[in-house]
Amino acid sequence: MASRSDTQEQVLAVQQRMVVRVIFTEADIRKVELTSKPDTVDLLIVSLKDVLQINYDFSLQFKDPNFDNELCNLTEISELPERPTLKIIPMLSLVEVPVPQSTSSEELSNTSSLSTDILSNSSEEGKHQWPEVFDMHIPKFSVDVEYRLRQANMLHLRDGKHLIPSKELKHDILERLAETIYALKAYPTNAEFEAVASALVRAHPCLNEQGSVSGWSGWKNSLKFKMGNYRTKMRQRGHRDITVNGSKHGKHSPFGDPPNKRIKKPKRGELNYLPDYPDGQDDSSLEDARQLMVDEMKKKTPNGALIKQKMDLTFALRRNEVVKDKPAITQICQRWPALFTEQQVCLEFSRLVGKSLRQEFYEALDHNSPRLMEIFKAKRGLTGQVLADLLRQTKASDVTEVRCLVLRGLPIILGDDPSTFFKACFVADEEGLYDSVPVGILCHEQENITPHTQSLHHNASSVGIILEGNIVMDVESLPQAMYIVFGLTYALHLNYPSYMKNTFDFFQQVLLNLGKTDLKPKLQTLKNQLAI
Repeated sequence: MASRSDTQEQVLAVQQRMVVRVIFTEADIRKVELTSKPDTVDLLIVSLKDVLQINYDFSLQFKDPNFDNELCNLTEISELPERPTLKIIPMLSLVEVPVPQSTSSEELSNTSSLSTDILSNSSEEGKHQWPEVFDMHIPKFSVDVEYRLRQANMLHLRDGKHLIPSKELKHDILERLAETIYALKAYPTNAEFEAVASALVRAHPCLNEQGSVSGWSGWKNSLKFKMGNYRTKMRQRGHRDITVNGSKHGKHSPFGDPPNKRIKKPKRGELNYLPDYPDGQDDSSLEDARQLMVDEMKKKTPNGALIKQKMDLTFALRRNEVVKDKPAITQICQRWPALFTEQQVCLEFSRLVGKSLRQEFYEALDHNSPRLMEIFKAKRGLTGQVLADLLRQTKASDVTEVRCLVLRGLPIILGDDPSTFFKACFVADEEGLYDSVPVGILCHEQENITPHTQSLHHNASSVGIILEGNIVMDVESLPQAMYIVFGLTYALHLNYPSYMKNTFDFFQQVLLNLGKTDLKPKLQTLKNQLAI
């Protein structure tokens, strides 16, 4: 017969035991007995890992009787009722994938660490170009969600059954997709929403909607609503690419900025349209860095490395100014003189879209030049005569002359008016010639050559870049001026000149493959001809 003391110990041991109900998934709920009640939440997690043989990290939620048994995060062990119901919330750790650096040119080597320089100091992750096919970008969901989808996909494959996701499951899927979309673009187009929804259903056939023709229309609509909610969350956190468009007035934000009727969002393939300030930086500290850059630019031989470092650091401040305030070009020249150098135009373009402006512009231009020359030769009528005149001035063996020909011929076949954009004169005669030109290029001819409208300006003594009626830069050649002007429209957030819009759209969408993929009829026709 057991002694009285043994009986008391047995009773005490039973009292110290902890019985919990553990939810893994809706289809996997287990009863677990622990020999004693842990003193802390961390010890409880360790005990559950041991008993259930869980080899991944997780947090816990519990059904709180004070809130009608709704799930709440468990932070203190004392919050647990006598027989608690716990839910396992898997925690996934993300591994940073290194981006291979390009060493194809000196310019790229200068910009190879650019993303790290800017984004490692920023609370906002760098964005990426929208993929042509979204299937490879459907994210991995939480362990719980992945398990349920895997089981449902197997059931669908075997029996043809479709999953009707619970409210909780659908929320988790949409939330993760919204995070993935926002990493690419804050304001996706309808076609991009369709790409995500269709890719989701292809990745997980069990989610196919039997009631819609496409099988994913409902998912597309849900994604649109979710992205709206996700932008609200990002706005509340102060992300500048969202706050620039104002906030909704209400009881939670009665003094917020009014909503912006014209949404400011990337329209030309910008990745870092309005980045957040680097961690630990504010308007005052960034203004100090800007002033150091200005002082350095006043020196006879500025320190290029120092200027690059300050321009990298102040990128978010500069974008905030040019996008929100839209200052005059003369004011930008005073505040950001380094921005009007060839190197910084290329670097700013790389900061914005992640591409090497000079290299990729020239590579695409040279690749398409032979076919464009064939198209020029095939033209008839007045357009053909103008192009024939340009062709007669060109040596096919000279790369620069061929580039000049193509850049002068493109506006003609695309129906633009290059007469306002391209100006030519002697240095002594330039006064008043370009005062009313918003964006353009001025070629200074040598004194022994008479300038005319269809000259390719092979022997120009210098080439000036015109912005808002002012010469802001002098360069060596027309092709160099053209890619710099294009880069400045990005760096300064300028609209393309109306008289050259088709040509600039061609540079953006066809040569550099930036922004939306649907082309105007003229651009699509030319792109089709180039593919022959």
